[in-house]
Amino acid sequence: MSDFNKTSSGPVGIRHLFEDQTYHFQALRVLSDAGAGGADIAEVLQAISTVPAGDADAWYDAFSRIARVNETLANDCSDRMSRGLARFRAHTYWRTSEFFLPGDDPRRAIAWKAQIESFDHGLADHSIAYQRYETPYENGALKSIFFPVEGGEKRPLIVIVGGFDGTLEELYFMMGKAANERGYSTLLYEGPGQAGPVREQQMYFTHEWEKPTSAILHDILAKHPEFDRVILTGISLGGYLAPRAAAFDDRIDGVIAFDVMYDFGAVVEKFRPMIHHPVYSKLPGVAWALENGQWVFGKESPEAFIDATHPFTLEGVAQQIKGDVLILAGAIDHFVPVSQVDDFEKSLVNARSVESVVFSEESGGGEHCQVGAAALWQAAAFDWISRRFG
Repeated sequence: MSDFNKTSSGPVGIRHLFEDQTYHFQALRVLSDAGAGGADIAEVLQAISTVPAGDADAWYDAFSRIARVNETLANDCSDRMSRGLARFRAHTYWRTSEFFLPGDDPRRAIAWKAQIESFDHGLADHSIAYQRYETPYENGALKSIFFPVEGGEKRPLIVIVGGFDGTLEELYFMMGKAANERGYSTLLYEGPGQAGPVREQQMYFTHEWEKPTSAILHDILAKHPEFDRVILTGISLGGYLAPRAAAFDDRIDGVIAFDVMYDFGAVVEKFRPMIHHPVYSKLPGVAWALENGQWVFGKESPEAFIDATHPFTLEGVAQQIKGDVLILAGAIDHFVPVSQVDDFEKSLVNARSVESVVFSEESGGGEHCQVGAAALWQAAAFDWISRRFG
């Protein structure tokens, strides 16, 4: 029989899933969905055990394999709840599988369509009420998903937008489900440069995010006039996008920067010296960021992509925000310097209120977007919403 009280002088537990920061972060991002039913921990750990950092093909193979395993499990399940959870996991794994692939890789389209199908089937299995909308925008349309809850019309509508590399459906597991469970109706939407618009319409990122956001709000609030208050949450690059929209649209009563992104151009500029560096240019995180940036910004060179990010700053804009603002940040964010919290706070001279939460390394929420610590950041966000808006 094992002696569980016996002390050991052996090796301590590991903190990083990969030595490479980018692959570690993305693996932790998958695991973050476990709490919302979008992943299973051992399944993910087994999958990444076969993947060398930097090998996009191996990553795709590992996650597309477990996506198919869960599709098969769902098809074989007679229990409706188990079937739905398997489909939610399949969604997450399909979404994850394509992450490191080039934008023009045909496997991206296959995985992207599969993750949408799995997501919708999972919602149906769980009898979750939702409505997909398409809002006319420029020469195309922007997609959104509305999740109503009973009594939600008496509370603010929580609107959620992603950032540089996520999908519309992922937003449900990041915040949408948690908001619904707390009695808030939610609207998930995407704009130019994000998953659907860039894949289907070659619609690329714009720093004038108030334009797609205002189009969405005009359309959805006309369909649902019962909501008279809106809280906009922006995730990752959305930490710039959401405040930018709030600066120009008075229908947005509160905004959450999850996490802070006061100046995206300053963040991306650090990659410029690495473009042609014999070592740094081959690092997985650098190579991926520059390649993905060219794709979603519609640029033909890394230099052109970096140049295009410079208008993505809240300097000279944030003072127009008049509602309540919550800024979240991680003390050891590997991407965005925590100093941008101070920059953002100082610029919010006309906001009704400003609160900031910087999560320490010891808390487990110190990374970008508190990856791996969903319960931690959600507690801060929903407490703020409850205090400010009820």
